[in-house]
Amino acid sequence: MKFSFKTLFALLAMAFLVISCRTSDDDSIEIVKPNTEIEGLLKIKEVTNDTHIIELYSKSGATNLGYNDIKLRIKNKSTNQYEKNATITWKPIMHMTSMMHSSPNSAVQKVNSDGSLYSGYIVFQMPGNATEYWDLKIDYMIGSNSYNATTVINVPVETKKTVNVFLGSDGVKYIVAYIEPKSPKVAVNDLTVGVWKMQDMMTFPVVDGYTVKVDPRMPGMGNHSSPNNVHPTQTAAGKLYTGKLALTMTGYWKINLQLTKADGTVVKGEEITDGNPASSIFFEVEF
Repeated sequence: MKFSFKTLFALLAMAFLVISCRTSDDDSIEIVKPNTEIEGLLKIKEVTNDTHIIELYSKSGATNLGYNDIKLRIKNKSTNQYEKNATITWKPIMHMTSMMHSSPNSAVQKVNSDGSLYSGYIVFQMPGNATEYWDLKIDYMIGSNSYNATTVINVPVETKKTVNVFLGSDGVKYIVAYIEPKSPKVAVNDLTVGVWKMQDMMTFPVVDGYTVKVDPRMPGMGNHSSPNNVHPTQTAAGKLYTGKLALTMTGYWKINLQLTKADGTVVKGEEITDGNPASSIFFEVEF
C-alpha cells in the first residue's frame, strides 16, 4: 500500500502526539475535568479579610426578601486554592434605628465531602432601606486557626409577598416563608414552606409539628380555588414543610394560609368563605 507524503506526515504526527501523552508509569491519557461545583450558580459578591476571599453564590446571583439558599467558597489569598476543611457559622443581623435582630438561618454544611462548596439558608424577614440594613458575619475555623469577615447584604423590597411575620394567638412571633416552586406551572406543584419562631432577638428555631393549611385563590377570576392541594407538613423535626400546590391556570394567585398546631388550634389565619375572601396571612404567585 502506498502513502503520499502528506498522509505519512499526518500519521507520524498523530503517533508522536499519542506517545507524548503517555508517561513511563501509566499508559493512559489523563483528562482533567473542569470544576463544576458552582455550575448553575451566580456570584452574589466577594467578602475579604487579610487571609481569604469568601465568595457568596445563589442561583439568581442576588439576595431577596424571604428565603435564600446561599452557597459559599473560601479562597486562600496566598495559595489561590479553595479551602476544603473549614468549619463555618454565620449570623445575619438587621441594624434598625433603635435595635438589632437576627433572622432564621441554618447551619452551614459542605455540599460534597471532597469539595470546597458550603451551603445553608437565610431568611430575611424585612427589606433594608436607606437607614436600616442587613449584614452577614461569617466565622470559620481552618485547623486551629479562627477567622471572620462581615459584609453588608442587599435585601430589596419585593413586589409579591413571600414571607409573613406575625404574632400568633399563643403570643409567639412566627415567620412563615415561601420556598418552592420558584417557577410554578399549571399543574400540581411541589410546595415547600418554612416555619420558624422568635425565641429571642437573635434566635429563630424551626417550628416542629405544625401544619400550614393552604387555600390558593384567583381574586381576579371570582376568587376560585383549585383541587388536589396538600397542606404542607414536616417529614421530620427540624425540617422544612412540604405539600402540594395546585394551580389550574396562569395569572395572579393568592395562596391563603392558616398555621395550625398539632391539636388543630389555629395560631394565625382565617378560612376562606363567601364573607371572608382572604386570609390575613398569605403568599402571592404570578406566572
